[in-house]
Parts: sequence; structure tokens; C-alpha cells
Amino acid sequence: FTLPDLPYDYNALEPHIDEQTMKVHHDKHHQSYVDKLNKAVEGIDLGNKTIQEVLSSINELPQDKQTPIINNGGGHANHSFFWEILSPNSNKQPTGNLAEAINKTFQSFDNFKEEFSNSAITKFGSGWAWLVINKNKELEITTTSNQDSPLSEGNTPILTIDLWEHAYYLKYQNRRPEYIEAFFNVINGEKAEDLFNKAN
Repeated sequence: FTLPDLPYDYNALEPHIDEQTMKVHHDKHHQSYVDKLNKAVEGIDLGNKTIQEVLSSINELPQDKQTPIINNGGGHANHSFFWEILSPNSNKQPTGNLAEAINKTFQSFDNFKEEFSNSAITKFGSGWAWLVINKNKELEITTTSNQDSPLSEGNTPILTIDLWEHAYYLKYQNRRPEYIEAFFNVINGEKAEDLFNKAN
């Protein structure tokens, strides 16, 4: 497994997410997950599976390897997804079919934003808040702890925010709600729409 390049410059998301945070987050934290994942899968024949496929079938792996692969594979998959769901050219909310589905499920984008933000603010400790398509093919806001992946629960990620302190502490310190508000200025609505369409 290898560290993917960021799809934009380190400073492209400023002022909402700062250059220094992006450098440390991508080059140090994400790289560390990739390195530890590669160590965890030594001696296991994964074929040509992507990390997403590995996490979706985690019970097929040797039991003593599952936890390090969940932790580090989740860190790799979650961060790879996170970089793609951010954009310096954000339209600040999804459009098309995803927008319609959000309005149907949450009554409006503003209601969705409020529910998603509340889930993110109240998530205790480290983890992630997600908009997923669940097993019933319905949109749902959910959270995961640490580096657990919604893929392991049979859910399809559409949108996410990293709630680990390393994602925001250099700029926002303990002000997680400000970071969450800023996140909505850099969401890649087109990518989220594309993921939604592929899942349906």
C-alpha cells in the first residue's frame, strides 16, 4: 500500500484548513498508517485487493491480524477518502441526485448540516463523522471511533470529517465546532454526488 498524493496543494484549502496542518496530516500521520499497515499485512496473501475491499471482508483475515489492519488500514482508507472529499473549489453543498436525497431524508441541506455537525461535535475522543448509504440503501449520519471504517459495517461512505485532534489542533486548538463549520467551506460536493450515484 502506498501514500496517495494530495489532489491539490498543501495550502489550497486555506484559510479553512491551513498548510502546516495539511503537511503534517498527510505526510506524517497518513504515511505512518501506510507504513504500519504494510507491516501488519506481511505474510498475508491479499491478492490484488484494495484496502477498501480488505476492510469490507475483515473477518476473512487471520484473527490476530484483524486489529492492526482495522487500525492502520482504516487510517489509510479513511484518510485517502478524506483528501478526495475536500476541494479548494467547493460548491459548499452537494447537488443533483445527492442533494435531492439529502432533502428527502433530512428535509433540507441546512438540517443535514446541523445534524452532521452535532454528531461531529459530540463525538467523544478521536474518530470520524460520516454521511453513508446504509445496508437499507438509505442515507444515514453515523460516527466511527478511532480509525474504524464504515466499510466494515457494510456502509458506503459519501462524506466524512476527520475528528482526530491532529486534523485541526494547529489552527483551531480545542475549538472543534469552528473546524467543523470551516469544513463545510471545502467539501467536494461533486465527488460526494459521484459516490452517491455509483452506489445507487
